[in-house]
Amino acid sequence: MQITIRPYSEADVPAILAIVNHNILHSTSLYDYAPRTLEKQIALLAEKNTKNFPVFVAETAGEIAGFGTYGEFRFREAYQFTVEHSVYVSHEFNDKGIGGKLLSALIETAQKNNLHTMIGVIDAENVASIRFHEKYGFKTVGIIKESGFKFNRWLDSVFMQRFL
Repeated sequence: MQITIRPYSEADVPAILAIVNHNILHSTSLYDYAPRTLEKQIALLAEKNTKNFPVFVAETAGEIAGFGTYGEFRFREAYQFTVEHSVYVSHEFNDKGIGGKLLSALIETAQKNNLHTMIGVIDAENVASIRFHEKYGFKTVGIIKESGFKFNRWLDSVFMQRFL
């Protein structure tokens, strides 16, 4: 399977939205409750562009199989060299190396932009994502207990960090 990683275009937003909404409805990888609208997703991605943060898609056989981005970790000036990333792969394309290609592109871009560190915030139940991040050099640096509430239960957030 040939996978191409490229910057997203507006034509990709419906596919990105489908991936996001599947995760909202069926997992704890996003702590949103309600599916996003197309308008909201367009606005979120446009804000990334305005702030010069990358949004990459993984394309295979003309289909968007996943996407990744990073953005501000916190909003104070002192955090300007730290970013928080997100990588999502369509459930139809799991375990095909797509997430790794997206994360590698984000890491490479962050390094080129002279950023210092990248943070991932992962639901503690998502052991596969924690292991995935460890494979790419991320270390667990903290756990915030019961920081989220979804699907009628409290969720712990695992903070993982990689120096760039």
